[in-house]
Amino acid sequence: MIALSVVVPLFREAENIAELTARLGRVLDGLGEVAEIVLVDDGSPDATWAAIGEARARDARVVGVRLSRNFGQTAALQAGFRESRGEIVIAMDGDLQHRPEEIPAFLECMRNGEYDVVSGWRRERVDPLRRTLPSRIANVLARWLSGVQIHDFGTTFKAYRRFVVDHLELFGEMHRFVPIVASAVTTRIGEVPIVQDRRQHGRSSYSLGRTLRVVFDLLTVTLLQRFVARPLHGFGLLGLGFGGTGVAILGGLTIQKYVYGVEFAQHTYLFLLGVLLAILAVQMFALGLVTELVARVYQAASGRPFYRVRERLGNRPGGPGRDLPISQFDREKP
Repeated sequence: MIALSVVVPLFREAENIAELTARLGRVLDGLGEVAEIVLVDDGSPDATWAAIGEARARDARVVGVRLSRNFGQTAALQAGFRESRGEIVIAMDGDLQHRPEEIPAFLECMRNGEYDVVSGWRRERVDPLRRTLPSRIANVLARWLSGVQIHDFGTTFKAYRRFVVDHLELFGEMHRFVPIVASAVTTRIGEVPIVQDRRQHGRSSYSLGRTLRVVFDLLTVTLLQRFVARPLHGFGLLGLGFGGTGVAILGGLTIQKYVYGVEFAQHTYLFLLGVLLAILAVQMFALGLVTELVARVYQAASGRPFYRVRERLGNRPGGPGRDLPISQFDREKP
C-alpha cells in the first residue's frame, strides 16, 4: 500500500528534474513511508522525458507518464492524479519554486484528520507584478464567488486525500481553482504558508493571454459547483433581478401617467428598457426550467449521484464493499 504520491506536471523542465527528484528522494527517505513520485511530461519539446528516464534509473520510486502532446497543466495534473496510488496525494510544480522540504508541513496538517485538502499559501510572492496583480484579483474573486476562504488558489502545491482526488474532474485552466472543485466533495479545506523560490532554470510558460481565460474558468467552475444540481436557482435569481427591475421601471412610468399625466412617449427609452427586462425575466425562468430538465436527464442517464461517499464499512447494497484503511499519516507515530 502506497501512503504518499507526489504528482509533478512538467513542461520544458529537463534541467530541473535531477535536482527536483534528488530533493524529493531525501524528503521521502526522512518520512519513512512507502511513496512514489509521479512525473508527467506534458508533451515537452526538450529532453524532459529523457531526464525522467534518468531519474527513474536513480530512484525506483519515480513513475513517468508522457502525454502524446502538450495538453496544458490541468490535463497533466489530472493524468498524474489518475496514475497515482497514494492515500495522500501532493501536487507541486517542477520548476523548483516549490520546496520539496515543505511536504512534511502539509502532511502534519493532514495527519490530525482536520483537513481533506491543504493548499499552499505564498505569503511573499517573487513573481513580477504582471503575474502577482492578476493573481491577487483572481483570489479575491474566487473567495467571493465560491465561499472557499483560502488566500492562494493559484499555486499547484496542495495535498489531497485519496477520496477527494478520485472525485476531481478538471478541465480548462481549472488547476488554479482545484479547491473550488474539491469543495463539491468536502468542506474541510485548509492552508499552510509556503516559501516561493525563484526559478533557476528554464522559462515560464505564463502569458498575459491566460488572464482572461482564468476569469472565464473561475466563473464556469463557480457556476458548476453552486448550480449544477439546481440550475433553476441560478437562472431564477437572474430572472428575479431582471423582472424586479423591469416591473419597478414600468410601475414608475404607470404611476407618472395616471397620477401626474406624464405620457409614456416622454420616456420612450426607459419604457423600452422596462419591457426588455420583463422579457428577459421570462426567458431566464424558461431557460432555468429547461436546464433543470437537462440536469435531471443527465443525472439519470449517467447514473452518477450528486453526492460523494467519504468511506464505507461492511458490505454495501448491490455488491461487495470494502473497509477503507485509515491513512498511515492519520496514525500517531510512536
